[in-house]
Amino acid sequence: MLVEVCANSVQSALNAQKAGADRIELCSELAVGGITPSYGLLKKIREIISIPVHVLIRPRSGDFTYSEVEFEIMKENIQLCKDIGFAGIVSGVLDDHNNLDVERTAQLVMLTGNLHFTFHRAFDWLPNPEESLLQLQEIGVKTILSSGQSTSSVEGLELLKSLQLKSKKISIMPGGGVKPGNAHLFKEAGIKAIHLSGTHFVPSLKVDPKVSMNSPSFLLDNQLAVSKLENIENVVKAVK
Repeated sequence: MLVEVCANSVQSALNAQKAGADRIELCSELAVGGITPSYGLLKKIREIISIPVHVLIRPRSGDFTYSEVEFEIMKENIQLCKDIGFAGIVSGVLDDHNNLDVERTAQLVMLTGNLHFTFHRAFDWLPNPEESLLQLQEIGVKTILSSGQSTSSVEGLELLKSLQLKSKKISIMPGGGVKPGNAHLFKEAGIKAIHLSGTHFVPSLKVDPKVSMNSPSFLLDNQLAVSKLENIENVVKAVK
């Protein structure tokens, strides 16, 4: 069974490799479902990690419906990952009704070329997973990462098994809530790959900070945080 680890740092990637993982999905900011890592992190991972690494191509947190500029950024990042020499790409695009954007996703798959393409957990927002599976298969997607459209992949296991039975070419890879205590359930179900971060939290400071830099109000799936023109104009007028 293939074990893929979602790694958010050099240390996470090193631990995944040392633990015997078969593959890494490299990303940043796990708290928001992951975004594309920086060039510096990409470069360092290529230097020190020997197992296959797939890179998450997601330009921001929030939804999976992107502007033209954001889509161009995604394509630039895929080309960068190809140039650096990564083994795969993890990405995907939906429309503003959370249906599969077949045309845009196909463009990303085509640009990926011979690299492995995984359609990420945007799959869990799709209203028609069975139909979307067939569409993704048609455009050349190799793997679907999914929790079975549930809070955890254990809860979504029945859908995951159903999708794997319907798939002729795509590997269904459960992700979300995979832990040492439940990993055997996926093997027993005939699933061929699993995805986990294996995260724990390590104290990093000798003292607690005075104020938090986290903003829970920014963690929204259906709204984007954008600097508002009028707000900035009014501040500029007030001080200039």
